[in-house]
Amino acid sequence: MLEKIRDIIKKEKEEDVLRIKLPRHIALTMNGIQDWAKKNKFSLEEANNRSFLILKSTIKTQVRLGIPILTFYLLPESINKSSESYGQTLSSIISFFTELSSSELINKNKVKISVLGKWYNLPGRIVDVIKKTIDETKEYDSFFLNFCVNYDGQQEIVDACKLIAMNIKTGRIDPEMISKELIKENLSSSYFLPPDLIIKNGTKKITSSLLLWDSSRAKIYFTNKYWPDFDKTEFMDAIKEYQKGE
Repeated sequence: MLEKIRDIIKKEKEEDVLRIKLPRHIALTMNGIQDWAKKNKFSLEEANNRSFLILKSTIKTQVRLGIPILTFYLLPESINKSSESYGQTLSSIISFFTELSSSELINKNKVKISVLGKWYNLPGRIVDVIKKTIDETKEYDSFFLNFCVNYDGQQEIVDACKLIAMNIKTGRIDPEMISKELIKENLSSSYFLPPDLIIKNGTKKITSSLLLWDSSRAKIYFTNKYWPDFDKTEFMDAIKEYQKGE
């Protein structure tokens, strides 16, 4: 019993220290789900189920620590949409969003959910559940939870440039008015702060296309783990590493 109390006190002290210099916005990739399934001889469905449990746990940590913004790279635009795994992944995402909209964690803590990317081009069954989740949390403002779905960071910048070009063509703005601020205003991520910390999962130490424009000054933490092996300890380690550079 005494040992358990000590563990609780230790945990509380650790979280108090972490709160001193918390990043305001953390973005995370979810790389390696299929590779993890193959390596550990699990079905993709089992790997996805585990992955979304980890995602929910990470959201709980966000609320517990008071991190304002989390962004997850849930589904890249480059995924092979004709593969069998794609359909299974969509089904898992639908289940996740269905549960999320009625989640006590989300509603009690006033977590606003936003979705970036061309998710509206996906099959109707996933579009409907995403719309419902966005609508049911649109008035919340205590925490912000973003999901990149059918998303590509380069395409986000291209689309912003197209919007600016259209405004120049119609005479609404002059080319000399183009600035970093103007490009930011036309991104799908225009309404939130750039990430302070990007947690890159997977075994390859390469950047991803996650929030490319906004990540110019972000610190990148490589876990060297597939997403299904990500846990709270790794999350805390990433934050501690971020704090070293503050």
